[in-house]
Amino acid sequence: MMWDRGLNLLIHAPYPAIPDPKTVLGPCTGEDKTFKDRRTTIMSHFEITHKDSAGRIGRLHTGHGRIETPTVMPVVNPNIQMIPASELTKFGAEIVITNAYIIYQNPELKEHALDRGVHSLLDFDGAIMTDSGSYQLSVYHDIDVSSEEIVRFQQMIGSDIGVPLDIPTPPDVPRERAGSEMKTTIERCEAAHRLMGSDGRACSMLLAGTVQGSTHPDLRYECARSLSKIGFDVYPVGAVVPLLVNYRFADMVDVIVASKKGLSPAAPVHLFGAGHPAMFALAVALGCDLFDSAAYALYARDGRYLTADGTYHLADLKYLPCSCPVCASHTADELRDEFAGGNYISLAEHNLYATFEEIRLIKQCIIEGNLWELVERRCRAHPRLLDGLKRAICHTGWIERFDPIRKSTFFYCGSESASRAEVRRFAERLDRFDLDGTVLIRTRKIRGEADRFDCMLNLKAPFGAYPVELGETYPFNAEVPESSEPDYEAASVALGNVLRLIRLNPDAMFTVVCEWKHPLLIEIGACPNVGEILSSNK
Repeated sequence: MMWDRGLNLLIHAPYPAIPDPKTVLGPCTGEDKTFKDRRTTIMSHFEITHKDSAGRIGRLHTGHGRIETPTVMPVVNPNIQMIPASELTKFGAEIVITNAYIIYQNPELKEHALDRGVHSLLDFDGAIMTDSGSYQLSVYHDIDVSSEEIVRFQQMIGSDIGVPLDIPTPPDVPRERAGSEMKTTIERCEAAHRLMGSDGRACSMLLAGTVQGSTHPDLRYECARSLSKIGFDVYPVGAVVPLLVNYRFADMVDVIVASKKGLSPAAPVHLFGAGHPAMFALAVALGCDLFDSAAYALYARDGRYLTADGTYHLADLKYLPCSCPVCASHTADELRDEFAGGNYISLAEHNLYATFEEIRLIKQCIIEGNLWELVERRCRAHPRLLDGLKRAICHTGWIERFDPIRKSTFFYCGSESASRAEVRRFAERLDRFDLDGTVLIRTRKIRGEADRFDCMLNLKAPFGAYPVELGETYPFNAEVPESSEPDYEAASVALGNVLRLIRLNPDAMFTVVCEWKHPLLIEIGACPNVGEILSSNK
């Protein structure tokens, strides 16, 4: 199995409870009624039905139907369609994305789109999002259309979601440049916002406001806040493709979180250019709702076979590790023969099946409340994804604000589980315990404990000590390894919480029964209100 170390993992198309709006979006800017109207209608376009971690299942309402998120928008090349747009629904696509600038530049395509609409042009009955040409701007540094012109064109051809011409600032540029280009993006988005309301058709097309700011988290936050005050219907996080193609998932996490912090929690977020199923779970858990992908076609042309665990080279496959309709009806040799003959369609179809299968699995995990466990599994497929997971852990305090208090059983999947939102939430509530008298903290029951102690607490990693009466409630009913001592990270968190609990209750006298070998036990034993520390055998 390969992760294409010399090739791009994620490729962008070379073509292309809801809170009070005033609290979330801030005060109106100026006296322009259009600003107020669009900000108060944004909430009606997107509704959240289920949540887990910072991820959610939602419904985005467009002029061509309701879209369930999270989802992927396959990129449709208006010039060449490897798989006709009309067939994409069989894979699970409810919405596609195409490039308005390419249509605008091609006289034949432009005439068709203006006469009969972009849905007729692509032969797709579902929702269509159109990009403005920002990708071409990032490659060629100049294009011959203004932001206002391309926004108006997207309106005229009947796009369901339109995008102003933002400035895609690459990673690692000086802060001065990133700030300047961010301001230009905000100005263009604001102008597009006014344009949308100038003809009384403010709700004819949902309008996206793209968050820029390079790899400067404060600028990403500032841009998101500014756009949120104006009020858009969708918020793409732009210019992340260079991070993805270079496996900089930790930086991607910082960019997403900084952008999300500046937005309403109720706003739909699109991660522009992200299309490999291996990273969907992580991005969804951080609150991304929409993705777009040309990878299904581009990878097929290069003989690459997508899975949620990484990418195989078709030349290396003896067996097809998938049960989609393509893989169920082909052998690896047959798929390879088709590819050698210049037929990439079957491979592209497999890539789409694999992409939407992962989206469905993510949704089911959100329903069951175990999305973060899927994230932990997926991020062990590649060391750089593991970097992304560890960086996400640094934002656990922010994730905890959105993570539901009640859900399914907590499964401990490794040392990173010791930093989950549920564990942090428990640690932050230790001061709610008010203990006195004799208290037993133990990893296992001991003989005669009920007669000897006023209060008994279970000790379980990675949480710490909690009342025995809560043992069958979430999250203390967690499934953790039982045949061995907890790993160092889990024990450190649990015993750290025990130490804090003991110090918070100086009037209680504690006995600790624990067989773990950990240096924190010495510190616990040194507390003046700890009578003794015993192994469970003693």
